[in-house]
Amino acid sequence: MSQKQGKKFLSAAGQVESRAYQLEEAVPLVQKIKFAKFDETVELHMRLGVDPKHADQMVRGTLVLPHGLGKKKIVLVIASGDKIREAQEAGADFVGGEDMVAKIQSEGWTDYDAVIATPDMMRSVGKLGKVLGPRGLMPNPKTGTVTQDVAGAIRETKAGKIEFRVDKTGVIHAPVGKVSFETPKLLANAASLLAAVVKAKPPAAKGKYVKSVTICSTMGPGISLDVSSFNAKPVAS
Repeated sequence: MSQKQGKKFLSAAGQVESRAYQLEEAVPLVQKIKFAKFDETVELHMRLGVDPKHADQMVRGTLVLPHGLGKKKIVLVIASGDKIREAQEAGADFVGGEDMVAKIQSEGWTDYDAVIATPDMMRSVGKLGKVLGPRGLMPNPKTGTVTQDVAGAIRETKAGKIEFRVDKTGVIHAPVGKVSFETPKLLANAASLLAAVVKAKPPAAKGKYVKSVTICSTMGPGISLDVSSFNAKPVAS
Protein backbone atom coordinates (compact mmCIF):
# COMPACT_ATOMS: atom_id res chain seq x y z
CA MET A 1 0.00 0.00 0.00
CA SER A 2 2.78 2.44 0.93
CA GLN A 3 4.57 1.76 -2.38
CA LYS A 4 1.38 2.58 -4.29
CA GLN A 5 0.99 5.84 -2.35
CA GLY A 6 4.62 6.62 -3.01
CA LYS A 7 4.05 6.32 -6.76
CA LYS A 8 1.08 8.68 -6.59
CA PHE A 9 3.08 11.23 -4.62
CA LEU A 10 6.01 11.01 -7.04
CA SER A 11 3.62 11.42 -9.98
CA ALA A 12 2.16 14.54 -8.35
CA ALA A 13 5.59 15.89 -7.43
CA GLY A 14 6.74 15.35 -11.02
CA GLN A 15 4.20 17.95 -12.16
CA VAL A 16 5.71 20.65 -9.93
CA GLU A 17 8.57 22.59 -11.51
CA SER A 18 11.58 23.53 -9.40
CA ARG A 19 10.84 27.25 -9.48
CA ALA A 20 8.91 29.86 -7.54
CA TYR A 21 5.25 30.08 -8.55
CA GLN A 22 2.82 32.97 -8.38
CA LEU A 23 -0.10 32.25 -6.04
CA GLU A 24 -2.53 32.45 -8.98
CA GLU A 25 -0.83 29.51 -10.71
CA ALA A 26 0.08 27.53 -7.60
CA VAL A 27 -3.48 27.15 -6.26
CA PRO A 28 -4.91 25.51 -9.43
CA LEU A 29 -1.86 23.25 -9.54
CA VAL A 30 -2.45 22.07 -5.95
CA GLN A 31 -6.00 21.17 -6.97
CA LYS A 32 -4.91 19.47 -10.19
CA ILE A 33 -2.29 17.16 -8.65
CA LYS A 34 -4.35 15.98 -5.66
CA PHE A 35 -4.53 12.20 -5.35
CA ALA A 36 -6.00 11.33 -1.94
CA LYS A 37 -9.49 9.86 -1.79
CA PHE A 38 -10.64 12.33 0.86
CA ASP A 39 -11.15 16.10 0.53
CA GLU A 40 -7.69 17.33 1.53
CA THR A 41 -7.03 20.55 3.40
CA VAL A 42 -4.90 23.13 1.61
CA GLU A 43 -2.18 24.57 3.84
CA LEU A 44 0.29 27.46 3.74
CA HIS A 45 3.69 27.18 5.40
CA MET A 46 5.58 30.46 5.81
CA ARG A 47 9.18 30.70 7.01
CA LEU A 48 9.77 34.14 8.52
CA GLY A 49 12.92 36.09 9.29
CA VAL A 50 12.10 36.49 12.98
CA ASP A 51 13.44 35.01 16.19
CA PRO A 52 10.36 33.97 18.22
CA LYS A 53 12.48 33.65 21.37
CA HIS A 54 12.28 37.45 21.52
CA ALA A 55 8.84 38.69 22.53
CA ASP A 56 9.12 41.71 20.22
CA GLN A 57 9.55 39.39 17.22
CA MET A 58 6.54 37.16 17.93
CA VAL A 59 4.12 37.00 14.99
CA ARG A 60 0.54 36.01 15.71
CA GLY A 61 -2.95 37.07 14.82
CA THR A 62 -6.39 35.99 13.71
CA LEU A 63 -8.50 36.52 10.64
CA VAL A 64 -11.82 35.38 9.28
CA LEU A 65 -11.15 33.69 5.94
CA PRO A 66 -13.48 35.15 3.27
CA HIS A 67 -14.80 31.70 2.35
CA GLY A 68 -14.30 29.74 5.56
CA LEU A 69 -12.49 26.44 5.96
CA GLY A 70 -15.08 24.10 4.51
CA LYS A 71 -15.77 22.38 7.81
CA LYS A 72 -18.27 22.96 10.58
CA LYS A 73 -16.46 24.24 13.65
CA ILE A 74 -17.59 22.82 16.99
CA VAL A 75 -17.49 25.59 19.59
CA LEU A 76 -17.37 25.27 23.38
CA VAL A 77 -18.23 28.33 25.47
CA ILE A 78 -17.32 28.56 29.15
CA ALA A 79 -19.29 31.37 30.74
CA SER A 80 -21.58 32.32 33.59
CA GLY A 81 -24.91 34.05 34.14
CA ASP A 82 -26.64 35.64 31.15
CA LYS A 83 -23.68 34.84 28.90
CA ILE A 84 -24.65 31.14 28.99
CA ARG A 85 -28.00 31.92 27.39
CA GLU A 86 -26.36 34.33 24.94
CA ALA A 87 -23.95 31.57 23.85
CA GLN A 88 -26.76 29.06 23.40
CA GLU A 89 -28.78 31.51 21.30
CA ALA A 90 -25.71 32.32 19.16
CA GLY A 91 -25.28 28.66 18.22
CA ALA A 92 -22.51 27.36 20.48
CA ASP A 93 -22.33 23.55 20.41
CA PHE A 94 -21.43 23.17 24.09
CA VAL A 95 -22.09 25.73 26.82
CA GLY A 96 -21.42 25.65 30.54
CA GLY A 97 -19.41 27.02 33.42
CA GLU A 98 -17.60 25.20 36.21
CA ASP A 99 -19.25 21.95 35.05
CA MET A 100 -17.39 22.18 31.72
CA VAL A 101 -14.10 22.95 33.48
CA ALA A 102 -14.61 19.88 35.70
CA LYS A 103 -15.45 17.68 32.68
CA ILE A 104 -12.28 18.72 30.85
CA GLN A 105 -10.17 18.25 33.99
CA SER A 106 -11.52 14.82 34.86
CA GLU A 107 -11.97 13.35 31.37
CA GLY A 108 -9.40 15.23 29.26
CA TRP A 109 -12.39 16.01 27.02
CA THR A 110 -11.52 17.80 23.72
CA ASP A 111 -14.39 17.08 21.30
CA TYR A 112 -14.49 20.67 19.98
CA ASP A 113 -12.51 22.89 17.63
CA ALA A 114 -12.53 26.17 19.57
CA VAL A 115 -13.01 27.38 23.14
CA ILE A 116 -14.43 30.80 23.99
CA ALA A 117 -14.51 32.04 27.60
CA THR A 118 -15.77 35.11 29.41
CA PRO A 119 -13.12 37.03 31.42
CA ASP A 120 -14.70 36.11 34.78
CA MET A 121 -14.21 32.39 34.03
CA MET A 122 -10.50 32.60 33.21
CA ARG A 123 -9.40 31.84 36.78
CA SER A 124 -11.02 28.41 36.39
CA VAL A 125 -10.16 28.00 32.70
CA GLY A 126 -6.51 28.71 33.55
CA LYS A 127 -6.37 25.30 35.26
CA LEU A 128 -6.95 23.64 31.87
CA GLY A 129 -3.63 24.67 30.34
CA LYS A 130 -2.23 21.12 30.23
CA VAL A 131 -5.22 19.87 28.26
CA LEU A 132 -6.03 22.87 26.06
CA GLY A 133 -2.56 24.40 25.59
CA PRO A 134 -0.89 21.64 23.53
CA ARG A 135 -3.93 21.54 21.22
CA GLY A 136 -3.96 25.29 20.63
CA LEU A 137 -7.38 25.58 22.28
CA MET A 138 -6.57 27.81 25.26
CA PRO A 139 -8.72 30.98 25.20
CA ASN A 140 -6.67 34.16 24.82
CA PRO A 141 -7.68 37.85 24.79
CA LYS A 142 -5.26 38.48 21.89
CA THR A 143 -7.16 36.09 19.64
CA GLY A 144 -10.60 37.29 20.71
CA THR A 145 -11.50 34.07 22.51
CA VAL A 146 -11.62 35.69 25.96
CA THR A 147 -14.41 38.21 25.56
CA GLN A 148 -17.72 39.55 26.84
CA ASP A 149 -18.98 39.57 23.22
CA VAL A 150 -19.66 35.85 23.26
CA ALA A 151 -22.15 35.97 20.36
CA GLY A 152 -19.72 37.88 18.11
CA ALA A 153 -16.88 35.47 18.89
CA ILE A 154 -19.08 32.47 18.08
CA ARG A 155 -20.16 33.99 14.76
CA GLU A 156 -16.56 34.71 13.73
CA THR A 157 -15.37 31.23 14.71
CA LYS A 158 -18.20 29.53 12.84
CA ALA A 159 -17.56 31.74 9.79
CA GLY A 160 -13.99 30.44 9.43
CA LYS A 161 -11.86 32.45 11.85
CA ILE A 162 -8.34 31.05 12.08
CA GLU A 163 -5.37 31.85 14.27
CA PHE A 164 -1.84 32.02 12.94
CA ARG A 165 1.22 31.93 15.16
CA VAL A 166 4.90 31.55 14.40
CA ASP A 167 6.37 28.40 15.97
CA LYS A 168 9.73 28.18 17.72
CA THR A 169 11.51 27.57 14.39
CA GLY A 170 10.07 30.74 12.84
CA VAL A 171 7.43 29.01 10.71
CA ILE A 172 3.68 29.63 10.44
CA HIS A 173 1.49 26.68 9.42
CA ALA A 174 -2.15 27.47 8.63
CA PRO A 175 -5.08 25.98 6.67
CA VAL A 176 -6.78 28.03 3.95
CA GLY A 177 -9.57 25.72 2.77
CA LYS A 178 -10.27 22.45 1.00
CA VAL A 179 -9.02 21.10 -2.34
CA SER A 180 -12.67 20.90 -3.47
CA PHE A 181 -13.18 24.69 -3.12
CA GLU A 182 -13.75 26.73 -6.26
CA THR A 183 -10.33 28.06 -7.28
CA PRO A 184 -11.19 31.79 -6.81
CA LYS A 185 -12.39 31.09 -3.25
CA LEU A 186 -9.22 29.18 -2.35
CA LEU A 187 -7.15 31.97 -3.91
CA ALA A 188 -8.98 34.63 -1.89
CA ASN A 189 -8.48 32.70 1.36
CA ALA A 190 -4.76 32.17 0.72
CA ALA A 191 -4.23 35.80 -0.30
CA SER A 192 -6.03 36.97 2.87
CA LEU A 193 -3.77 34.89 5.11
CA LEU A 194 -0.61 36.04 3.33
CA ALA A 195 -1.68 39.68 3.64
CA ALA A 196 -2.50 39.26 7.34
CA VAL A 197 0.92 37.75 8.10
CA VAL A 198 2.72 40.50 6.16
CA LYS A 199 0.68 43.15 8.01
CA ALA A 200 1.62 41.53 11.34
CA LYS A 201 5.35 42.07 10.72
CA PRO A 202 6.87 43.18 14.04
CA PRO A 203 8.86 46.46 13.97
CA ALA A 204 11.80 44.58 15.53
CA ALA A 205 12.07 42.20 12.53
CA LYS A 206 15.11 43.14 10.46
CA GLY A 207 16.18 41.99 7.01
CA LYS A 208 14.06 39.74 4.82
CA TYR A 209 10.74 39.12 6.60
CA VAL A 210 9.17 36.40 4.43
CA LYS A 211 11.94 33.93 3.64
CA SER A 212 9.85 31.24 1.94
CA VAL A 213 6.24 30.21 1.39
CA THR A 214 5.03 26.75 0.44
CA ILE A 215 1.47 25.75 -0.43
CA CYS A 216 0.34 22.13 -0.47
CA SER A 217 -2.57 19.81 0.20
CA THR A 218 -2.57 17.40 3.15
CA MET A 219 -0.98 14.55 1.18
CA GLY A 220 0.47 16.45 -1.78
CA PRO A 221 3.92 17.87 -2.55
CA GLY A 222 4.83 21.44 -1.65
CA ILE A 223 4.82 24.21 -4.23
CA SER A 224 7.14 27.15 -3.59
CA LEU A 225 5.73 30.64 -3.97
CA ASP A 226 7.50 33.77 -5.20
CA VAL A 227 8.02 35.85 -2.04
CA SER A 228 9.39 39.01 -3.67
CA SER A 229 6.07 40.88 -3.44
CA PHE A 230 5.71 40.05 0.27
CA ASN A 231 9.03 41.75 1.03
CA ALA A 232 8.44 44.86 -1.08
CA LYS A 233 8.25 48.17 0.76
CA PRO A 234 4.58 49.19 1.13
CA VAL A 235 3.54 52.16 -0.97
CA ALA A 236 2.32 55.06 1.17
CA SER A 237 -1.38 55.67 0.65
